[in-house]
Amino acid sequence: LLAVRGIALPGAIGQIAATTAVGVGLGVAWGWGVGGGLVLGLALSVASTVVLLRALGDRNELGTPEGRVAVGWVLVEDLAMVVVLVLLPVLAGPLGGTAAATGSGGVASTLALTLGKVALFAVLMLVVGARVVPWLFRRVAQTGSRELFVIGLLAASLGIAYGAAVLFGVSFALGAFVAGLVVGQSESGHAAGERLGPLEDAFAALFFVSVGMLIDPAIFVTEPVRVLAVVAVVVLVKPAVALGLVLALRGDRRTAATAAASRGQIGEFSFILAGVGLALGLLPLQGQDLILAAAFVSIVLNPLLFRLADGLVARSGERLPVRQATGVSQ
Repeated sequence: LLAVRGIALPGAIGQIAATTAVGVGLGVAWGWGVGGGLVLGLALSVASTVVLLRALGDRNELGTPEGRVAVGWVLVEDLAMVVVLVLLPVLAGPLGGTAAATGSGGVASTLALTLGKVALFAVLMLVVGARVVPWLFRRVAQTGSRELFVIGLLAASLGIAYGAAVLFGVSFALGAFVAGLVVGQSESGHAAGERLGPLEDAFAALFFVSVGMLIDPAIFVTEPVRVLAVVAVVVLVKPAVALGLVLALRGDRRTAATAAASRGQIGEFSFILAGVGLALGLLPLQGQDLILAAAFVSIVLNPLLFRLADGLVARSGERLPVRQATGVSQ
């Protein structure tokens, strides 16, 4: 992320802001209010890390400059959504939600308390977790048991996530995200990634199955115009904004095209945001159905966006990488 921060950081922030603004406009126009539009826009603004890594891996682009920018970009989006998940319950009341509880001190004090808990959790993970987790994995690795290593890895990750939710009042998703960061940056991070390879494929499959199971097919019949609107935001507006931002930040055309195509889908954080928004009374049930419909359609169309990106690069006069010209990744 640090290596590509010049493009990924401002690009992701700018794209999130632009997409959220469009979502707020749609939400207000559809009678959901600013709160509902805000949740809609944020949910449509964040791409799926699972889908992105799968697409770049299939194209052998994970290690390329444009691939690193795309991954760094989605990491910034993920970090931004973690912050949103922390702040949204606190701000739900002023935004028109019905499930928010700000306590006796008002929004400001509740917000300060929430941010304080998150900061304390982050410091503990950086100071204590960065020492305890590697020590734990070293001890487990000394047993020579691959199975015990995987069990220990899962126990540590779920334990951190659960502890974050119970002790610090932050979301389980935030705890799991930080647990992944701590494990990934430890000296056993590479070995952990190799051990979890089969589980990664299994969870990726479950992710795509969950998209199909959660979708309400009736939404395509009852609200076709709104479905087209949210899909257009994801597969047209987001890629166009990303393309323009990368070029404005002096990125080359290939990087801009890859960043644009990789933004043309939504996924896991979008589902979480939709669920939280629904629980807080900000997003109507129809909004959640529209987000799920947009996820389904955009994931199906994403390979086409990458092919269009290849065509854009070819027409611009830049030579495609050998892996694309030979069709290795197709």
